[in-house]
Amino acid sequence: MPIRPARPEDLDAIAAIYGHHVRTGLGTANHVFRDMPGETARLGYRFQDAGKTWHFSAQPVAIRAGAAPLWTRHPDRDVAVMSIEAPPEFAKAAIPLSWLADEDAFERDGVAPGDEMFVLGFPEGLAANRQGFPILRVGRVASYPLTPVREFPNFLLDFRVSAGNSGGPVFMTHGLRRASDAPPQEEPFVAGILTQQTSVGGEPLGLGVVIHAVFVREAVALLDAPPIPIKPPPPVEQPSAPAVTAPSR
Repeated sequence: MPIRPARPEDLDAIAAIYGHHVRTGLGTANHVFRDMPGETARLGYRFQDAGKTWHFSAQPVAIRAGAAPLWTRHPDRDVAVMSIEAPPEFAKAAIPLSWLADEDAFERDGVAPGDEMFVLGFPEGLAANRQGFPILRVGRVASYPLTPVREFPNFLLDFRVSAGNSGGPVFMTHGLRRASDAPPQEEPFVAGILTQQTSVGGEPLGLGVVIHAVFVREAVALLDAPPIPIKPPPPVEQPSAPAVTAPSR
């Protein structure tokens, strides 16, 4: 099967497009943006023509203005988001923000160790085909406990992580294998983003580290937050010179 290798500047390989209200944005791991060279990345769009043939189109997207990053990072987690101007048909197809798991989603939906989750990515920079579609893989939740997310901000997923998986969405849909007493799932939801693999002594363990999606939500909220005004430092008062008097004779 022909495959399309990704370039270092390919954002489509490791970012998901999210949308809420009138904003469309990219969400990924902060280190993905940080490690990309230059001021511009490539964002890949896939579309069908009238004959139902799929095409791939890579479009430039600015990620820096000089040395200044144009993305917004979460203050505590390896998560980053950035607003983009996407074509209307792609903006409409963006992952709704409501699909990102909130702080109570795991308990509400009965997510537990052993549950299956899907992962999208481009392992070792490879796509599924020449049209640049990502490769879908599956793994099982491998750590406990999973909540509260403030105490356990990430969890482990049992699958082999490769370069090109970082920043990819980890999600659940109806039909995945779960515990028999798990409540029915009404709609897909993004559980988090994959940020790294685990290893001991340089030996990969086949476990991925997933940051809960609630931290992506928090990063998106920072896009809408007004900038914090920076007050200039108070003037430094120069000490007055000591008075000098002539010695008395």
